[in-house]
Amino acid sequence: MSELRPLEPHALCARCDPASLGFQTTEELPDTDEVFGQARAVDAVRFGIEMDAPGYHLFVLGDPGSNRHGIVRRLVQSHAASLPAPNDWCYVNNFDEPNQPRSLKLPPGRGVELRADMQQFVSELGTAISGGFESDEYRTRIEAIQEEFKQREDHALGELGDEASTQNIALLRTPQGFAFVPVKGDETVDPEAFASLPEDERKRIGALVEAFRERLHKLLHQFPRWRREMHARVRDLSRETMQLAVGHLIEELKQRYCDLPVVLGFLDDVLRDVVEVGDALREQASKGEPLNPEGGISPQRYQVNLLVGHTSNAIAPIVFEDHPTYPNLVGRVDHLAHMGTLVTNFTLVKAGALHRANGGYLLLDVIKVLTQPYAWEGLKRALKSGEIRVESLAEVLGWQASLPLEPEPIPLSVKVVLFGERMHYYLLRSHDPEFEELFKIAADFEAEVERSAENVHSYARMIAGLVHAQGLRPLRREAVARLVEHGARLAGDAGKLSTRTRDVADLLRESDHVAARAGRTEVLREDVEAALAARVRRADRLRDSVHDAVLRDTVLISTSGTHVGQINGLAVIDLGDFRFARPTRITATARLGEGDVIDIERKAELGGALHSKGVMILSAFLASRYSRDIPLSLSASLVFEQSYGPVEGDSASLAELCALLSALADAPILQSLAVTGSVNQHGKVQAIGAVNEKIEGFFDICAARGLTGEQGVIVPKSNVKHLMLRDDVVAAVERGLFRIHAVEAVDEAIELLTGLRARLVSERVTGRLEKLSAMRRDFAGRPRTRARGNGAANQAAVAAKPAKRDV
Repeated sequence: MSELRPLEPHALCARCDPASLGFQTTEELPDTDEVFGQARAVDAVRFGIEMDAPGYHLFVLGDPGSNRHGIVRRLVQSHAASLPAPNDWCYVNNFDEPNQPRSLKLPPGRGVELRADMQQFVSELGTAISGGFESDEYRTRIEAIQEEFKQREDHALGELGDEASTQNIALLRTPQGFAFVPVKGDETVDPEAFASLPEDERKRIGALVEAFRERLHKLLHQFPRWRREMHARVRDLSRETMQLAVGHLIEELKQRYCDLPVVLGFLDDVLRDVVEVGDALREQASKGEPLNPEGGISPQRYQVNLLVGHTSNAIAPIVFEDHPTYPNLVGRVDHLAHMGTLVTNFTLVKAGALHRANGGYLLLDVIKVLTQPYAWEGLKRALKSGEIRVESLAEVLGWQASLPLEPEPIPLSVKVVLFGERMHYYLLRSHDPEFEELFKIAADFEAEVERSAENVHSYARMIAGLVHAQGLRPLRREAVARLVEHGARLAGDAGKLSTRTRDVADLLRESDHVAARAGRTEVLREDVEAALAARVRRADRLRDSVHDAVLRDTVLISTSGTHVGQINGLAVIDLGDFRFARPTRITATARLGEGDVIDIERKAELGGALHSKGVMILSAFLASRYSRDIPLSLSASLVFEQSYGPVEGDSASLAELCALLSALADAPILQSLAVTGSVNQHGKVQAIGAVNEKIEGFFDICAARGLTGEQGVIVPKSNVKHLMLRDDVVAAVERGLFRIHAVEAVDEAIELLTGLRARLVSERVTGRLEKLSAMRRDFAGRPRTRARGNGAANQAAVAAKPAKRDV
């Protein structure tokens, strides 16, 4: 059994030699922009951010803590520095359709200037209007128009009065209006005198008066038309005066923006609108009131809503939206309460992250986008259409009854970078048909890299960079070597290094704190060890409780003696930031039956699918090895004793199989050993996870009870390369107080556990199964006992019952 010797101490933990690092402290290492262990992902990110084509947006996959955000942001910043600043975007009033504001595209920096200039224009507008309409020229021309109308009216009335006087009829102006009366000389004829006139004379005078009345009536009907003509001339004069008063302000602005036709068109619209609404503006200006909504005309009418502005020397924007709600992505339209209702206008249109990132890069966490209502759909719609349309959710869903504000869409040119886990990427790729069309590039960040000499040196440079960036104390090379070993432990593989830089950065800060409390200027290996021990101490309350239950025999675990059909398995409890293992007793029983191996955990609905699969595999192994020519005539039961929660995984299938073989062969199992590993149908032992935690979990129980040199753990040989055990475990193995065996097949494990040759155990199992098969045949061949009583019903029941058949 020489091949079953325990592992040597050097195989239990791959140490990092500090001398191989080539420096004394991290101060000797230069700052570098090198990205540790992510060459493939970095190439994908660079390709994605440089590719200028529709749909080549980027999805960054990886585990949390791998510094994906920092690496991608640094790469994006490097590329953005070579790109020019994007254009400014403004919204201005659409004077023809106020509910459809117009967008203006301006060179970077010009939007800020235009907004300031239009604010100055609004502030000077009232003064310019007052000055124009209070001038002597304007008053003189108004008076001339009014005098001309008065003279025209008086002249027409005078001609009619003169003509009537030739007929001895006078035109009189009375409080009730105009009246024609007969005169004699300079005196009007009173009614008595008029009645004394001959009838023919009265008729002649009456006919004349009626004719003049008719002409006066027609003349009075012309007066309103003349007044309209006068008002039109006054209005034209007012428009002309308004244009002269405000025109010089517009012309000054046009000179500043002569190179921007879109601004010139906007200024022409402003001037035209000022002239159109001049009376309202003049009325407010004459009262000395500010132009406000209550006055009917708002100064916002001519202002510029700078949606996104840049400086002329800026670079492409990089926006990380931490709260990607629908409005925060595509923008929103705010409202103000006015006289009991909500009002809005173009100045209340607010930019979203897509506006701010337009012409640059937008960085988003995919899970945050997916959990916000309609944010994912809004993002996809903007990317597919190539434009940003500002709409409220109520408008999108058709819930808005009032007339909405519909700002003109803005063309979109942005590179979106989504951060998520692999599960998010593959779920979206499988279930969202538009996802593959929009996010063609995936940058998959490695969770671990090979622990080569080159990568170890790169890891050391990464540690030095983190120390420099955070302003921490320099690390001695021994401390760096300990961090390298910790990186391998995080990876769960002695030949790998974890890329979880966040965990390393946290450990650096904690180690620096330990060194500071000790009054040291450099971080030593013992500082790192102390920081790691403090981490465990903060998180191991549950582990202490579990171990206490074992040590006080509340949970029954034997670490000495032997027992048939009973074995120590190992289960892992993952708390997120802390993972530990505990031993668990697995028992097996075997009896005559029909070839069933009963998984009690499954029957109790506590066993998961993978655990049930492991039980079925060991059942297949039993049938394949021992029952090729005879029916498998046993009924076996497997159970995790004192297990009150779910059981998942197949890492206990080796222990379960060994317990079952022990029960069948009546071979006692050493309780000083614990077993972990899965098996296949051919009895080969396969690798499992968390091998370090499982070994240490059983070691802690044995150490608490006292190490005897007989205790140990059996692990798959394929897990040896993953071993990165604690120093106390390695030390115990060196002193011969604890042992770790690596096995490739179930036969090796059963020899270690029983102290018997595998062939002997196999012969016992075969003999037991043959005996059970014979017993089953005997039972099947016995004559049936006649049912008591002579009733016909009993005889019919016996005759109708089918006989059992061998399987």
